[in-house]
Amino acid sequence: MIPLSTAMRPKRLEDFRGQEHFLYPGSLLYNAIKNRTFVSGIFYGPPGTGKTTLARIIAAEMDAQFCEINASAAGTKELKEILEEAKFRFYGLENRTTYLYVDEFHRWNRLQQDSLLKALEEGVIRFIGSTTENPYFAVNNAVLSRVRALYEFRRLKAEDIEAVLLRALDDEERGLKNRNLSPDPEALRMIAELSSGDARVALDTLGFIAENIPAGRKITTDLVAEAMQTKMTFYDKGEDKYNLLSALQKSVRGSDPDAAVHYLARLIEGGADIQTIGRRLLVIASEDVGMAYPQAVSIVTSCVQAAQMTGFPEARIQLAQAAILLSASPKSNSCIAALEKASADLRNRKTDEVPRHLMDSHYQGAEKRGIGGYKYPHDYGGYVKQQYLPDDLFREGVRYYHPTDNGREGAFRRFLESLHKEGED
Repeated sequence: MIPLSTAMRPKRLEDFRGQEHFLYPGSLLYNAIKNRTFVSGIFYGPPGTGKTTLARIIAAEMDAQFCEINASAAGTKELKEILEEAKFRFYGLENRTTYLYVDEFHRWNRLQQDSLLKALEEGVIRFIGSTTENPYFAVNNAVLSRVRALYEFRRLKAEDIEAVLLRALDDEERGLKNRNLSPDPEALRMIAELSSGDARVALDTLGFIAENIPAGRKITTDLVAEAMQTKMTFYDKGEDKYNLLSALQKSVRGSDPDAAVHYLARLIEGGADIQTIGRRLLVIASEDVGMAYPQAVSIVTSCVQAAQMTGFPEARIQLAQAAILLSASPKSNSCIAALEKASADLRNRKTDEVPRHLMDSHYQGAEKRGIGGYKYPHDYGGYVKQQYLPDDLFREGVRYYHPTDNGREGAFRRFLESLHKEGED
């Protein structure tokens, strides 16, 4: 039986979900596809986010010859055959372009990737490559320079996945409408959240459930939990996850690593995904640790990325490392406090314009407008006294950032105080 994710693969651009940061009605990519001016691109991002689907939609919209190969199964010999046929098609009677889609493009070595260069330069093929790796490391520079754009695919939002699941349940031709299934909204939400932004996993989970229950039966959170082999702690009581995330952050803020690990374990055992936990840990690194230990955000980012690469159950170790590190770090909320004070001023009062000596003066006529006079601090040994705030805020002596003595921030405070004292002298 065809997997539900394959059967429900969108065939029209209008049915494609997600990636709104670069694909939406009126966007350059959307218009390039509709206007048939799309030339080439590399799609990179996690599995199940629509890379292959969009490549096939592009080929269909272009009404062009479409060749799809997987780099893990096809080598130089197969590629040469495709390029020869494309060349004949391009220069022959058909005078037709060939779109070549190479999935898992990062698996080809340098010589295999470079074998595309001549065909790309001559326009014999239009190329789409997809990869789960960072293309700046996995793809040769020579290929990158000949590809028009790189598009980063992000994990789908839970609401996008829910919409995909509902469409599958309501589709009579390719989906599950004839099964007359009645899903609990909480069950669909559970699938969407536990799929970690992967539409393929979500659809195939729904398909697995549908294949193994009688027609007309209700899809419940119990069935989803059984299908995905996870507990359903958060779905019996919808606010539990957010209560635990809140408790995790407050425990870290209170420098209690034991409580932090406890709530982290409850989140993991309850089925919270890496992205949900990782996002909160990264917020804590800047909001609660901040300048007291600036390196914390880099270390936590590395831990979260490592967790995403390893996946559960091993990901628990990196997440625990991040939670303990943050708990044991000195704390400062001076960054968010400074930003909130500055934002409040912008909302509640009218401030003067940027001082004229800070305005861009790299154009003819700037001097006539009175723009210029900026002192370059590096010419003065790294610091020179001059005004940076708008006039009204400067006159009032406004200060947004108030550094603490905690951790590394104490050194930053002493440095800034020495500059202020030097300016007064």
